Amino acid sequence: GTFAIVDQFIDRTFAREKSFFGPGFVAHVSLAHPTCPRLDAALYEAAQNAGVKVVKGGTYLAMEGPQFSTLAESLLYKSWGCSVIGMTAMPEAKLAREAEICYALIALPTDYDCWRPHEAGKDREALLREIIGNLNAVTTNAIELLRAAMPALAGQIDAPCACREALAMAIWSDRSRIASADVERLSLLVGRYFT
Repeated sequence: GTFAIVDQFIDRTFAREKSFFGPGFVAHVSLAHPTCPRLDAALYEAAQNAGVKVVKGGTYLAMEGPQFSTLAESLLYKSWGCSVIGMTAMPEAKLAREAEICYALIALPTDYDCWRPHEAGKDREALLREIIGNLNAVTTNAIELLRAAMPALAGQIDAPCACREALAMAIWSDRSRIASADVERLSLLVGRYFT
């Protein structure tokens, strides 16, 4: 039930489109720090103000799914220092950076991965009821956190941020050789770099 303002990712997905760009139009955005520090700080403060138990920082492992981890995988991810495991958040974090959108992730854990044994005597139905109860609780807390965060975030909407300049040094293709159709297709993202 403790929220995590995740600031790092390990992407173990493989069957998803991960970029707006492709052959003929290369853009290499930096993902060393994949979340927006301003958003992270605002969400952390809002969680504290809303009385939500929260941890600032953490690594999210994005797995392909729909299956859960094997025990060996779960133990490996734990040994890597992963705090949260899930099947979402990728490619969203990468695409947000390519789109120069400030991005943050509030992880709402509902249960442990399989590295941690279940309580003795709990059957599957009891475990499912517990997870659904946790899901309901974190949903309520997430709504409170967002209510607390919105006024602070609204006040920062026009503040300068490096996230909004991610493509400035990322377009490596020779611009004169990029097909006009590609520039047009990506005009919402790259238009200002081609005027």
